[in-house]
Amino acid sequence: MTTPFHHLPSADDGALPPPGCPAHAITGTGPGGLRRLYGPEHESDPMAVYEKLRAEHGPVAPVLLNDDVPAWLVLGHTENLHMTRTPSQFSRDARRWRLVADGTVPPDHPLAPVFTWQPLCVFADGGDHERLRGAVTDSIARIDTRGVRRHINRYSNRLVNSFCQDGKADLVGRFAEHLPMMVMCQILGMAEEYNERMVQSARDMIKGTATANASNAYVMGVLSRHVARRRVAPQEDFTTWLVEHPAGLTDDEVSQHLRLVLIAAYETTANLIANVLRMVLTDPRFRAQLSGGHMTLPEAVEQTLWDEPPFTTILGRWAVGDTEFGGQQIKKGDALIVGIAAANVDPVVRPDPHASMQGNRAHLAFSGGPHECPGQDIGRAIADTGIDALLMRLPDLQLSVPESELQYRSALMSRHLIELPVKFAARPPEADAGHLTTSSRTTPQPDWRVDSPAPAAASAPQPARVPGPAPESASVPLPGTARTPVMIPAQRRPVAPKRLWQAVTRWWRGY
Repeated sequence: MTTPFHHLPSADDGALPPPGCPAHAITGTGPGGLRRLYGPEHESDPMAVYEKLRAEHGPVAPVLLNDDVPAWLVLGHTENLHMTRTPSQFSRDARRWRLVADGTVPPDHPLAPVFTWQPLCVFADGGDHERLRGAVTDSIARIDTRGVRRHINRYSNRLVNSFCQDGKADLVGRFAEHLPMMVMCQILGMAEEYNERMVQSARDMIKGTATANASNAYVMGVLSRHVARRRVAPQEDFTTWLVEHPAGLTDDEVSQHLRLVLIAAYETTANLIANVLRMVLTDPRFRAQLSGGHMTLPEAVEQTLWDEPPFTTILGRWAVGDTEFGGQQIKKGDALIVGIAAANVDPVVRPDPHASMQGNRAHLAFSGGPHECPGQDIGRAIADTGIDALLMRLPDLQLSVPESELQYRSALMSRHLIELPVKFAARPPEADAGHLTTSSRTTPQPDWRVDSPAPAAASAPQPARVPGPAPESASVPLPGTARTPVMIPAQRRPVAPKRLWQAVTRWWRGY
């Protein structure tokens, strides 16, 4: 196969081995000395890989995707803005990728759910993009944000209720991974479809794993059936608004856009919640500023979007013609990757990566240009409202392991915490604030698991764990055991005026 990087001095005459060739083990570099955006080195520390690429090639670097498929990673902040804002030069239409057109990249490639062309606004330019994107943005505009915040708060409290008596929890598996899916299923009008398989399939399908295509098929099956029901029996929900939009979307177009909204909102928000909580628990500046009123949770969310964006990269853009870009010769049909995390720490725009970015929304966490994420404010609302509810219930949260023991799992598009173990004073559950006409089951299904392999650097094998809140019966001691009572410090309980003020605050925020 021919690489678009044949002009590089280190390229091996443009020849790449066939996918899975045993002659090339998965190391940090592949054929032609190009760095891989997969494998142990990238999974361990993608930011270190980005900085090596920046030092070696500048703002645009040649890289290899899964199965050593060549592409360009755009690292510079200015270059990323130019690429995302110039669709006439860098198209979102994946059918332009010549390696797909000539059969080099097969339909069953591990990243196929991400790059395969579909009738989606994210794969369209010009008039098609305006029609499809207009239907999505118009439907998002109809969402009752006040009502959504009430749902976020109620679901947050239900999740906290499932572990608050234990005095400890993993906030990734018991909170961050579930809250966004619960809320998004509610918004889409399919709360009854919320279950462990949806949670894990949504996370798995964009990771480039061996099960990614099967996870994608499961999610699409659920959404297609849901669209068919709404076509016959409309309701006041996001799905119905897409079905009935004047743009006249087909059932397939509606299903595809529901998947886009669901997966994008889920993955970004789950990562965002985990990353904000990690910063609050491990960075003294965050905890002190939040406690002292010098920083609000929305401001903490924005700082996290700079430092730990939920998506590290987005595949992709495709060159409309031959062009010089960032000091590199880009060929027609080449694939380019939006380097979100790398652009956010580009020394040209951020000389001090540790500096506070309060009040600055110039990050690329939600991409840019005509394809900038239209639902980013929903993600922000889920994160700051959910975290606020969690911290109000458990104000004494502390990390229960050294920060150095926290582990991450990285893929092409994202890097997320595997676990965030915390401890706190045990508390009894609170009454559910209102009844939702939805299913909000939080019991995991132990017979289902979709997962990416554990990081190669893991020190010791751990027992298999199904992420998610504990079953409702988890608060009952097992036979032969007894729950050790934990005394709640008296100072933890707010005095009456403070409890009254908290009640007024909840009412004002729409909880």
